[in-house]
Amino acid sequence: MKRWLKRNLPAAGTFRTNRHFGVFGKLLHDPNLWHLNRHSVSGATAIGLFVMFLPPLGQSLIAAWAAIVLRVNLPISVVVCWISNPITIPPMFYFAYRLGCWMLGIEPGHFELKYWLDWRHWIAVIWPLMLGSLACAIICSGLGYLTIQTIWRWRLMRRIRERRERYRASVSRDNCPSSNRQT
Repeated sequence: MKRWLKRNLPAAGTFRTNRHFGVFGKLLHDPNLWHLNRHSVSGATAIGLFVMFLPPLGQSLIAAWAAIVLRVNLPISVVVCWISNPITIPPMFYFAYRLGCWMLGIEPGHFELKYWLDWRHWIAVIWPLMLGSLACAIICSGLGYLTIQTIWRWRLMRRIRERRERYRASVSRDNCPSSNRQT
């Protein structure tokens, strides 16, 4: 997994020279922002999954800022927040709205064009949407963090077990006396 991430993630120079991320200046030179370890990748995934439920303006910058503050992998946090895109945003936010209505105990409203400019209609839609988005963000980021931690640990334990088996096989091969030897 680590090799795949190194191969497919953008290099540090890509972010440092990007005009949108230039606002962070020398903060992008922190080596912790580019490390690929269990803590950094799982934290970056959690940030990206949380930010993807925020309103779609400036998600990448918010994810980058949070990654810099929390000192987790910057490219992963930005790339994960791109799960929310023009194709996925409508179903994500509709689900968040329905969840918010359920949490508030209100009946979901229907959208009509005649209410498009009525501010009371927007308030009735915004509160359930915000509550549902916050709940989805917390749940998704927590599950993402735990999933990456679990997968990383499982792969590490598997590699340790394989290494131990190879070592035991080589030791038993070296200690086994050969019956064809003549002294």
